[in-house]
Amino acid sequence: MTTFAALGVRSPLLDHLHRRGLTAPTPVQAAAIPPLLAGRDCLMQSPTGSGKTLAFLLPLAVRLGSARPGRPRGLILTPTRELATQIGAVLADLRTPLRSVLVYGGVGYEAQLRGLRSADVVIACPGRLLDLCERGAAHLGATEVLILDEADEMLDRGFARDVERVIALTGRRTTGERRQTLLASATLPPAIVAMARAHLADPARVQVAVDAVSDLEHGLLSVRRGEKVAVLSDLVGSSPSTIVFHRTKHGAKRLARDLAALGHRTAELQGNLSQAQRERSILAFRRREVAVLVATNVAARGIDVEHVALVVNFELPDTADWLTHRVGRTARNGAKGRAITFLAEDDDERWRKLRRLGAPDLQVVDAEHLAQTGVMRFRPGVRPGADAETSTRIAPGRPAAARPGPARPAGAGRPGR
Repeated sequence: MTTFAALGVRSPLLDHLHRRGLTAPTPVQAAAIPPLLAGRDCLMQSPTGSGKTLAFLLPLAVRLGSARPGRPRGLILTPTRELATQIGAVLADLRTPLRSVLVYGGVGYEAQLRGLRSADVVIACPGRLLDLCERGAAHLGATEVLILDEADEMLDRGFARDVERVIALTGRRTTGERRQTLLASATLPPAIVAMARAHLADPARVQVAVDAVSDLEHGLLSVRRGEKVAVLSDLVGSSPSTIVFHRTKHGAKRLARDLAALGHRTAELQGNLSQAQRERSILAFRRREVAVLVATNVAARGIDVEHVALVVNFELPDTADWLTHRVGRTARNGAKGRAITFLAEDDDERWRKLRRLGAPDLQVVDAEHLAQTGVMRFRPGVRPGADAETSTRIAPGRPAAARPGPARPAGAGRPGR
């Protein structure tokens, strides 16, 4: 069995990993750590929940020393505030001498300005970082290690121009100095491949298959549109921890309110909330103070909660990649998990489009068995499409498991309060 020590990780990082019970690296860590420790550029493709954050933070911690004040040597770009916060927490948990600062919008400037004066590593969203660079508060010219995490989402969100501007500000390629660059992505669309060619020199290619890191059951459940909330209530009532995905911010808000009214301890996570509200929702879910998190795609990346037992796609996503990222919130790091994607009577064309874009050929859930036992079982040989339209449906209000849904505690339900 490969160990972190065999990969080149040394104390005190090794001692800290052992104290946390981390003795065996995940597949992506075993593949990525040696070339990153050697200073090579890297193109890492790995599914969510595979351990890639630790795969790039351990080499970063080994290779960087203290920075000059105001001249950070490490830069990690992320698409969302939640992911930046998560990476910062993992780095802090390694207990290294490296000082880090989180830079993202939606909050005040003062704490970020103070942090930049002494930061060794900047963990940032591109927009706010460029803002601070233009103000003369952030200087990236000493960057030795550049990491673009979830690079596919950054480009999908239209950050390509901002990312290119940030890379140009690091300056080391243009001056002939060596900068190590890592592109980490769950998928490799053409834009990512083009960016890799432009900014990576002879990169090590690290690819980890989903099957190597996941024990996920994922099936389609045919549900009449007017019955979706009732069926969802049954499902979340039989699950200790569920993330439900909706396509729109207003839809997520409305659905969270509906589930709370049905007695479920519910919070929401969507783009119209303030940063403080979003953080409270995530913290409540992580601490199990709420059992259901209703979210838009903002939660499809950067939310690493080990105890997520079920993911429900209440509405189909726009792309197959988003389907992958959503269900990746469960079955993380080898744990078991379930995902159920609702298919309403008018969703057939949307599902066929997702299949053409690379969505998996999912089996239809045996709804009758699920309603009686709360345990997912697939109907052998049944595939989505015409068959899904005639599949058994859970009747509205019918319990999905023997035990009732959770009681709503005083003050719970409305997120952000």
